[in-house]
Order: sequence, then structure tokens, then C-alpha cells
Amino acid sequence: MASSREEKRHHLATPANIAHALGHAAARCEFAPPVHHVYNPLEYAFEAHRQYLDRYCRREAEILLVGMNPGPFGMVQTGVPFGEVSSVRDWLGITDGVNPPPDQHPKRPVEGFSCTRSEVSGQRLWGWARERFGTADTFFRRFFVWNYCPLAFLEASGRNRTPEKLPRQERAPLYRACDQSLADIVHFLEPELILGIGRFGEQRARAVLGDAVRIGHILHPSPASPAANRGWAPQVEKQLVDLGIDLP
Repeated sequence: MASSREEKRHHLATPANIAHALGHAAARCEFAPPVHHVYNPLEYAFEAHRQYLDRYCRREAEILLVGMNPGPFGMVQTGVPFGEVSSVRDWLGITDGVNPPPDQHPKRPVEGFSCTRSEVSGQRLWGWARERFGTADTFFRRFFVWNYCPLAFLEASGRNRTPEKLPRQERAPLYRACDQSLADIVHFLEPELILGIGRFGEQRARAVLGDAVRIGHILHPSPASPAANRGWAPQVEKQLVDLGIDLP
């Protein structure tokens, strides 16, 4: 039986509260070189992220898609997971809520919705959702997209550094915060299926949830993946069908 403290936490764990707590907990973590800059869009772009949650995080969603962390031309710019600018603006209908942080990497500025560079991963993910489901409302009736880690890590060169490459002593407190938030968003949504967008999301979901819910993965849309560059959408649709998911 859950303690009264746990019951109170879950009672208060709206998606916005979960994201807010995650952003603050992640901000307290410390990172050493080769990490040169850390971007936390759950702080400077929280209002955009809140719009995403308020509009689209619905308990009717049966499938939770779990990404890794923000990309420099995606969520770093828009506050939305896989947040390729044109998709967020034109399909999700979110156009503001980003106040760029004062300390920015000179090679990776936060330009918000003025950013003209496109994140390929987000373009593929949201482009597929738009083509297959038509409207965002239709897609989010069945799916929700959540990033496990809210932080983007940049080396001095501007190169992106992924969370699993952090030293263990830096990962541990960060993963504790991310694990708790993943557990909380799963508790809120109660999805039938959790799919990592790539193996990392699946691994973290299994570590947090064990056998409490069905867990798998789909191919990550990153252009760094040779497989994803050979027609990402058809491969993912086959994976979803093989998992027993009916597509429109």
C-alpha cells in the first residue's frame, strides 16, 4: 500500500508538475569537461513545454514513446521533445514560450522559433505522425512522446554528448531524477505499452518499471543511424504492426 506521502505526490503529479520537478532536479546536477555547456529547456522553455503538456498529454493515450534527451535543433529550441521548429509551430500549434538562457554555446545558440536549422529526427518523427494520423489531436489520442532526460550536453566543439556517455558519478543523480519522472508520467498516463525511441529509452523504462507494463522499442530516427536512413517510417510502421498496433 502506498504511503500517505506517496499518495500525496501522485495526487499532485500533473504532467506540468512532473516536468517542473524534473527540470529543477536536473538543474542541480553538476557536469565536468568534456561537457562545456548544458541546456535545460524545462527551465528556459518551460512555458512552451507546458503548452505541449496541457494540449497533448492525455490519459486516453495507450502508447508512451520515450526519447533520450533534447537535440540542439529540436527540444533545445522549442521545448518540445523531438521539437523540429516547423513541426512544432505548424502541426502542434505551439509558437512561443521560449526565453533563451543567457549562457549559450557560441556554436549552438538558442534561437527558439526563429531557428532555421531543422532537426532530422524530429522532422522524421512528427512528419510520420502527421502523414499517418492527419491531425495532432488524432495522434495524441493514442500516443504521447516524453524525453527521459531533459538536458542537452555540448562539448567545447559544439558536439552533442549523450547522457550514457557521462561518467557514472555524473549520471547517477541525473538518472535518479529522470527515473522518478518517468515513473510519475507512467503513473499519470497508465499506458498499455511503452516504446523507447531507440534502445536507450527501452533500457531506462525496463530499469524503472520492470515487468509492471509491456515495454519495447522502435527504431530511432536519427540520421546517425544507417538503418534510419534507409526509410525510417516504413520500418517503424512494420515494427508497430508486429507489436499488434493498428494504424489508420
